[in-house]
Amino acid sequence: MEISLEDESSGTSANFEDKAAHQALRDRWKNTDETMCRHSMSFHLHHTLRSEFFASYLYLVEKIPLVKLFPVTCEYIKGEKQFYYRAQKFYEDVPASEEGMMGDFVEISNVDLEGSRQFLKRFVGPGKAGTHCALDCGCGIGRVSKGVLLPVFEKMEMADMMEHFLLHAHEEYLGDDADRIQTYYCYNLQDFTPPKNKYDVVWMQWVACHLTDKDLTNFLFRCQKSLRPNGVIIMKDNMARQGCKLDSIDSSISRHLDIMKVIIAKAGLEILAIEMQEGLPEVIMPVWMIAMK
Repeated sequence: MEISLEDESSGTSANFEDKAAHQALRDRWKNTDETMCRHSMSFHLHHTLRSEFFASYLYLVEKIPLVKLFPVTCEYIKGEKQFYYRAQKFYEDVPASEEGMMGDFVEISNVDLEGSRQFLKRFVGPGKAGTHCALDCGCGIGRVSKGVLLPVFEKMEMADMMEHFLLHAHEEYLGDDADRIQTYYCYNLQDFTPPKNKYDVVWMQWVACHLTDKDLTNFLFRCQKSLRPNGVIIMKDNMARQGCKLDSIDSSISRHLDIMKVIIAKAGLEILAIEMQEGLPEVIMPVWMIAMK
């Protein structure tokens, strides 16, 4: 799928944003490396970044000079885009435990799980999504699978890029419920194509932030193809209070809710409901839940 600002449904809006992107680039020539930014390379960087982060691009450029942003996001290391390479390296050192999954906020786990359980109830049941099988994307050790999905669904599948998370889930964390996990997929989501027509619910929690706009759009499109009749995709993630915020340490990009809506629309999905997770401390970024089909 080719993704660019020109593909927006509103041509006028796309044209305005495109001109704004070029103006942002010109405005930053004086603040970045003159050799790169005053020759054709600057337009290559601009085009590449815009195509990968079409909805988030202007906000990223507003905070980070173009020639610094390109290596952090689009440059390749050992054949892997640096945005993903950094995330892989970061999670290699994260322990396979609830503390590892929640970082410094393990105390909010129960609040998070209860909010997810209540949100899920709205979309599962007679006349809604079935309870045959669910997919947990970016599952980690299976915290959400165990606390939210397994009590509802007969069978499950789990996907995560870190093998040691999946092994811990199967061998220890899920206990007897591990027998109901049909498949563990050890894949990066940007490379993962879920089986078609298989899932009543596809759950994505704190993982959309680890995909570029382009890869997230394409992955949501593939997830839609994996749904059974009345199936839904539920995304739960940090959402920036304004614009978007790039964390170059763990390679995550937190987007404002409006930016996420643009990406969802690009994927051809319809939003069914949006709800903020209540009961979280003010110090952390807002967490929103979005159901779509």
